[in-house]
Amino acid sequence: MNEKGLITKESSEGTAKIIYILYLVSTVFGITGIIGLVMAYMNRGDAPEWLESHYQFQIRTFWIGTLYMLAGFILTFILIGYLVFLFAVIWLIVRCVKGIKLVDNKEAHPDPESWMF
Repeated sequence: MNEKGLITKESSEGTAKIIYILYLVSTVFGITGIIGLVMAYMNRGDAPEWLESHYQFQIRTFWIGTLYMLAGFILTFILIGYLVFLFAVIWLIVRCVKGIKLVDNKEAHPDPESWMF
């Protein structure tokens, strides 16, 4: 933020990176993912266009990840769920690392609607 309380380009980039980090930390402490989701929703409208793609990607990452985890939980009763959990964690890590790299390069996410990476 600048001295007038407005969000600057640099603070928006930092916020996007913090959300990715919160998602990574959520693999250990789940609540940080919810905090990241709220931050992504709050910052989505005020960001430059290239950062909006990251916020959209982060929001989808949370909801798709939640779906994968729910499927994993349901499938644990037939033991394949543990593989789904493993896939979901690896999927989350890859998406976050890719997103951080793109934010560092100040690039828009090429496909924020994607279900994969």
